[in-house]
Amino acid sequence: MEKKKEKIKETDLKEMSEKHALEKPHISEKATALPESGFYVFKVKDGANKKDIKEETEKKYKVNVEKVRIIKVPPKKRRVGRTEGKTKGYKKAIVKIKKGQTIDLSA
Repeated sequence: MEKKKEKIKETDLKEMSEKHALEKPHISEKATALPESGFYVFKVKDGANKKDIKEETEKKYKVNVEKVRIIKVPPKKRRVGRTEGKTKGYKKAIVKIKKGQTIDLSA
């Protein structure tokens, strides 16, 4: 038996990445202090790039994005008794918005 691999068109990949680049706001002690200076932190999909994140943030929250920085957080080793494993790694984005604008993350 041969398995046929389906080819995904580049346009399909672009549409998928644009639709759901942002997963949710990243809540941490540092991330809650950043909005005062115009920065917001979001967890994003692994395939998301700066352009997709900027477009989705502007469309979803109706703000003007000035800059996007991406950080890839690696998985960490965890141990419970004799069993070893890893936590999931993830990607997060720090988004700077135009001065005077805010994002309501509680919505």
